[in-house]
Amino acid sequence: MKKQILTYMCFFTGILFISASNDYESDPPTEYKTISVNELRDKIAGAWIGQMIGNIYGLPHENKYVDAPGKEDWPYGYSKNLDKLKKYNGAFSDDDTDVEYMYLLNMEKYGVEPTYEQMREAWMFHIRDRVWLANRATLGLMHYGYTPPFTGDKDINPHWFQIDPQLINEIWAYTAPGMIDYAAQKSNWAARVTSDEWGTEPTIHYGAMYSAAFFEKDINKLIQIGLDALPENGRYAQTVRDMIALHEKHPDRWQSAWEEMALKYYINEPNLTKTIWNANLNGACGILAMLYGEGDFQRTLDLSCAMGFDADNQAATVAGILGVISGLEGLPSDLYLPIEGWDKPFNDTYINITRHELPDASINDIIDRTLEIALKVIKDKGGSVSKKGNSKIVSINTNAKFSAPLEFYVGPPAKMEVNQPVDFTFYSDANKDYNWSLVEGELPSGVNFNKGMLEGVPTTFGNFPIKIKLDNGKKTLTKSFDLIVKNVNLARKADSIISNVNILNEAVLDSCWTTFGNSMYAKTPSVLNDGVFNGVNSVFYSIAAKSKIPKVDYYGFEWNETQTIDMVVFNTGGMEEFGGWFTSLNVQYKNDQGKWVAVQKQNIHPKLPETDIIFFQPHFVEYIFTFQSVATDAIRIIGDAVVQDHWNDYTENVSSFTSISELSVHNSQNK
Repeated sequence: MKKQILTYMCFFTGILFISASNDYESDPPTEYKTISVNELRDKIAGAWIGQMIGNIYGLPHENKYVDAPGKEDWPYGYSKNLDKLKKYNGAFSDDDTDVEYMYLLNMEKYGVEPTYEQMREAWMFHIRDRVWLANRATLGLMHYGYTPPFTGDKDINPHWFQIDPQLINEIWAYTAPGMIDYAAQKSNWAARVTSDEWGTEPTIHYGAMYSAAFFEKDINKLIQIGLDALPENGRYAQTVRDMIALHEKHPDRWQSAWEEMALKYYINEPNLTKTIWNANLNGACGILAMLYGEGDFQRTLDLSCAMGFDADNQAATVAGILGVISGLEGLPSDLYLPIEGWDKPFNDTYINITRHELPDASINDIIDRTLEIALKVIKDKGGSVSKKGNSKIVSINTNAKFSAPLEFYVGPPAKMEVNQPVDFTFYSDANKDYNWSLVEGELPSGVNFNKGMLEGVPTTFGNFPIKIKLDNGKKTLTKSFDLIVKNVNLARKADSIISNVNILNEAVLDSCWTTFGNSMYAKTPSVLNDGVFNGVNSVFYSIAAKSKIPKVDYYGFEWNETQTIDMVVFNTGGMEEFGGWFTSLNVQYKNDQGKWVAVQKQNIHPKLPETDIIFFQPHFVEYIFTFQSVATDAIRIIGDAVVQDHWNDYTENVSSFTSISELSVHNSQNK
């Protein structure tokens, strides 16, 4: 990849070679590009204004064209959003720009490379509604206690493959002009706040293109530069190659290319990832819009909308790239001055209507502050600013690389059970290569700690507090963890599963506004003790009828022989916009008279969310109930299912159900 990047450098202007050798393995020759501060600001302005244009222009087309592309009745214009522009007398926030504005504040507060924990802090404070899919799942996991990148982990964020990261992370790239590797790596790191695997790849591609666009104007070359930044054998790399091939096959008929693209990446998409918000699908739409737009801003903007699916997101991101290429000076003025009387882009006004305590701002002020962050990134990575006559010239180290800040990540604890193999990592890709060591505590017998990994087979159960040290040769951190090894799962040998709903009403669910592939849903609660926590046929919904009345749900087990129990572990499934969680939850057992009674001295860890607001509800997490030991032949969890409103005409009359993936039962007393 490094040698390929060197090849592309010849397309750029203002380049200074510090070393002449192209043959290297680890340390590339240092290469610098130059740009004036004024031009840099103009291009950053183009990124911001371009995104605002694309977002507001594209919103009326969001989720509108699925079975066929939009009609070529161009230009579409702002249509109904003209009224909103008049109402706010300027641009207004949406998720295509507001999270980037939040990240700008985060970089101003903590530095140009904030930690995941600092980003989590910003998310939980500023984002309280108006998020969907992977972003919504991420927010729920943050409130549960997890940090990125585990908040984007595919095992617990079932929307890891959706479009979310490619529409909220452009700022990492247009604050890294000409630093293609740095921008791609940082974009990938940031994308993992919400997403995983190929779900992050369009974000990497866009990051590389944004960064390169400060010095490269040719759309085809930009797409290739982005392609070179992707994992060569990754899914999205192949998708980009497919879009290039479709453009060559149908050079004058974008609708034919759309049909083939939609067939492969939507109609024939595997069920579990088949949604209109799929990152790969929408990324493909963006590439087609760029290819057929041929660098013309208005045509590319209309194509982005006509490509359909989650159209406003492609429109914003692609318009931002073209804004970098042309700078603000090259953008069509009728698009940023759509209201009579305005004499500055969007009246120099950005009104926050989406985020808690995110301040309204002058757009010029946002641009100036973004420029300051970009200059800090440039200087921190070996660049400089100097005077040349009346101009300030920026020299950029194009070989800069991004290294993730040193920090521990908090995610799902090790699932450890006596006499069952353990293969658990405390790290993720971003901090995997730092130095890991166990400095305090005793591991369960049979378990070893090796460079951030737990391996082996525990032979004893109980709680095992440990402390781990993490260092990168410059900085050292320590963190305490509590390892819980559970005794044998008694649910595996249960003679029957008990539930108030024993068959999912598939007809009702299929009529609802759902955001998962229906292969995730199990038809019966028989999956409660199968040891499968996510994926196909892993989650049971207690939907019995089209109903929205209050309902109590329960799940549990019965045995033919008496069991001694003092722990129950409840694993949630995926949450829908219209419900899926308990508002109260307790453990009951059958006493000697065969009556259900509450256990004594119940404790739940962690606590259930204190609010019924959907943004606080986590997908695929674990709640551990401990209580005074009981001898019984039946046990269950029981509680109230949430009654949740929804905007969809059919779905608004469906709720009062709960989602469960697994329920285990243990006895922690008998050693």
